[in-house]
Amino acid sequence: MISLIKQGWRPLLVIILLFVIWEICVQLFELPTWLLPAPTQILEVGVMEWSQYSHHVWATVQLIIVGFAIGSGIGILVAIALHIVPFLRQSTYPLIILSQNIPVIVLAPLLVVWFGFGMLPKIIVITLVCFFPIAISLLDGFRQTDRDLMHYMQMAGATRKQLFWKLEWPHALPSLFSGLKISATYSVMGAVISEWLGASRGIGYYMTLASSSYRTDRVFVAIMIIVALSLIFFILINWIENRVIKWRSTGEGGANEAS
Repeated sequence: MISLIKQGWRPLLVIILLFVIWEICVQLFELPTWLLPAPTQILEVGVMEWSQYSHHVWATVQLIIVGFAIGSGIGILVAIALHIVPFLRQSTYPLIILSQNIPVIVLAPLLVVWFGFGMLPKIIVITLVCFFPIAISLLDGFRQTDRDLMHYMQMAGATRKQLFWKLEWPHALPSLFSGLKISATYSVMGAVISEWLGASRGIGYYMTLASSSYRTDRVFVAIMIIVALSLIFFILINWIENRVIKWRSTGEGGANEAS
């Protein structure tokens, strides 16, 4: 986490510089608020109206957590099943790839028609955008298992179950967390898209109301919240990765010290 903070000061400085340029341009060209509000105006609205949209933030966070958890579980189970059963991988892998060619923005209205305006269609949308990166990344991690170590364990009499849990699964964990970090950001966008198309609360719903009433400042507040949620989820997954895969963190630390 400390290394992530140390590495993050440069992009943070660039972001601050962009906000300063944005503020200067708005003031210099006297742009109306409905067209492009200044960052200070967006910050003021975000702070002053927090009580009006805080419940929308909490509703979206709940939706993201549930959808991400289900999508991650399905992605991991699918990857394990396709890895263990080669025939299943050969039969269904192309279908999984094709499933990602259907735009979520097109599929979401159909889910609303089929399942109504409750949480179920929203969770399905998040699950669809989450499971694919996790499944593909984990499958790639299984394929990259050291063949020499596998051959050695097979000669030592290891069973298929022991090979999986003692060798393949630990070696696939970095790939799994790469997929989890991608899916964490996708889950936020999936939740917002699902709320656009049918919801009574949530950041997506709040953004739709703000846009229809030409409250561009509120739209930007919603955008900033979406970005913040994506960063928070990404950092959280990265922190969990550093706690779970301690052998990789140790190895990287040793390499850095040696250099």
